[in-house]
Amino acid sequence: MSKYAVILFNLGGPDSLEAVEPFLYNLFCDRDIFRIPLGQQLFAKMIAKRRAPKVRARYAQIGGKSPINTWTEIQRNMLQAELRKTIPDSHVMTAMRYWHPMIREVASDIASAGFEKIVLLPLYPHYSVTTTGSSFHEWQRHYQGDPARLVYVKAYPEQNNYISALNERIEEALAAFPRGVRNQVQLVFSAHGTPLSLVKKGDPYSRHIQQTIEQVMALRRGSHDYHLCFQSKVGPVKWLEPATDAMIKELGRQGRKHILVIPVSFVSDHLETLHELDMEYREIARDAHIENYVVMKGLNDSRTFCLALKALALDALQSSASPGRMNG
Repeated sequence: MSKYAVILFNLGGPDSLEAVEPFLYNLFCDRDIFRIPLGQQLFAKMIAKRRAPKVRARYAQIGGKSPINTWTEIQRNMLQAELRKTIPDSHVMTAMRYWHPMIREVASDIASAGFEKIVLLPLYPHYSVTTTGSSFHEWQRHYQGDPARLVYVKAYPEQNNYISALNERIEEALAAFPRGVRNQVQLVFSAHGTPLSLVKKGDPYSRHIQQTIEQVMALRRGSHDYHLCFQSKVGPVKWLEPATDAMIKELGRQGRKHILVIPVSFVSDHLETLHELDMEYREIARDAHIENYVVMKGLNDSRTFCLALKALALDALQSSASPGRMNG
């Protein structure tokens, strides 16, 4: 009987405060994000050591570790249960870019496991070389099996169940506002930013984000005013704009009193949603005289999002894929 594998790619996150510095080291070693001509490992070690205390303090405020590992494992279990209803001998595994289980470990182990087809499915709906691209490159560096067995799912910004899952979370979050102001709520879609230079090089990430938002608002039939902005800028280079904190301040200046922040590029809660959006930017909203500031919960254990992953995996597993084919 044939065996099939689905590999869920994600960022990973430190599972303890002690893991913060080595996690950052792994991140700064990634040449798809930080390309240093000479001495990249030394650069990574220095920057990780310098940044670790501040980042460690943030993780301490959200429970002492990243929840991304827990949510990814929940998503893995949910997907495996759903997938086995259709393909009994299917196996779902996670592979993290910067923490355990690391992509290099999973890629090395799976090559000899006898799978007929292996689907590489990122938990990044929107393709960027810094996320999906980096994960795929890392896989290719360490996978020693037959490349004809691999099917790459590149992106899925308009997948129907993914769009529905976002809309369900939006509806849940709107219920937290006083009934009389719900039609006045500003929908603020906040995506993780990327350097503008990547856009100029053809990275489709920002376009994919816009496609997702357009589909969500079409499903909602334009129910509310909405805005796109970007968070988590690092370094002095020009990034995608407007910045989320600047957007909150501007809405406050316009007299908008009710804001729902929608983390659109994340499929589970982690540091950028629980700390940056829900703590740091809440202070900004308070200073901007925002009366009601709500951050939408991540997709996390959404069954509808699980059905999106199932549809993507089944399409890939049941396709007559050629080597290196990328779906989406």
